[in-house]
Amino acid sequence: MKKIFLDTNIILDLLGERDPFYSSAAQIATLADKGQISMVASALSFSTVHYLLSRIESDIVVRQKLSKFKIICEVSDLTDQVIDKGLISKFSDFEDALQYHCALQASCDLIITRNGKDFKLSDLPVMTASEFLTSIKTY
Repeated sequence: MKKIFLDTNIILDLLGERDPFYSSAAQIATLADKGQISMVASALSFSTVHYLLSRIESDIVVRQKLSKFKIICEVSDLTDQVIDKGLISKFSDFEDALQYHCALQASCDLIITRNGKDFKLSDLPVMTASEFLTSIKTY
């Protein structure tokens, strides 16, 4: 079973129902809900998503969305080791470095993001949500 890591922007697309990206993110969440893939997000993403979505929705609604999302998603902890690796990494963006090292820590097979250029130093394959969905349809 594929173990995919979701970057924060994909979680925002899903929980914020952001067009035109929502549909692909929702299809991935459905695959995870059906047990066809394993989905992972960093602990850092939960706070970032809460902060950004609570600017446009009530705190209660955002917490409910995050709670439902957490049911179908494994959480990769933001540990001392992950932070240390992020601090010494060659990633230009510290948050992306943390996301990358959370994905490695969780033994993910690939990273799903809308900003592939942010992960150009990744040893893991990087795809958009729609690219991932296309890739699994070829099996």
